[in-house]
Amino acid sequence: MRIVGGKWAGRDLTSPNDFRVRPTAERVRAALLDLLKADLPDARVLDLFAGTGALGLEALSRGAKSADFVEFRPACLHALKANVAALRMRDCTRIFKKDALPFATMLTTAGAYDIAFCDPPYESRMLDRVIEGWQITHFARVLAVEHAATHKLPKGALRRDFDDTAITIYRA
Repeated sequence: MRIVGGKWAGRDLTSPNDFRVRPTAERVRAALLDLLKADLPDARVLDLFAGTGALGLEALSRGAKSADFVEFRPACLHALKANVAALRMRDCTRIFKKDALPFATMLTTAGAYDIAFCDPPYESRMLDRVIEGWQITHFARVLAVEHAATHKLPKGALRRDFDDTAITIYRA
């Protein structure tokens, strides 16, 4: 796995040795970040269910100002911290060792972030709960979610399908 665009394009990322981790495919990540190109400059980014941090790190590579990562699994945290260190991004990142769902539920300030990425386990109801919370508080101007193409979600501003994966973008 590697960064696909921006100033760190081509840099390899560490992945955890955990069968439960399903990193966002490079072509899906590239398409998602291309769709958010106008929103990225100087953006404050939140990466929920961060895993390796690929989405947030890709956003930083493409011009975001800062990124907060939320992850609680030890193998993922180890890979995430290694990736942040390898890219020398400690000054503009924060890593929260927390469960992403309660973290998102705590966000009650509208516009706390410019962009929030959410990529929970496929077919998980956690995604529905994050979207419901976002619809109430709009804790980010843009909520970009990756999900199984079969997962029925509220209509967003934009949806793109990639075989069994889909991305949906919501705007406040």
